[in-house]
Amino acid sequence: MNNEIDTYREREGLSQGELATAVGVSRQTINAIERERYDPSLELAFKLAMFFDCEVEALFSPEIESFGE
Repeated sequence: MNNEIDTYREREGLSQGELATAVGVSRQTINAIERERYDPSLELAFKLAMFFDCEVEALFSPEIESFGE
């Protein structure tokens, strides 16, 4: 899943640790999400969207593969 977490975080001038504390996860979790090595739970995706005052779709977009082609 592609995401824009680092863009939003940097725009707010936050470190990964500060964002992690604000949404109740570890810094390592934020790092893994930003590096696209971990897809957050639905609950965490909504917490991040609420924190940044945006829609979940602004933060996350699926990697769409072509099926049957």
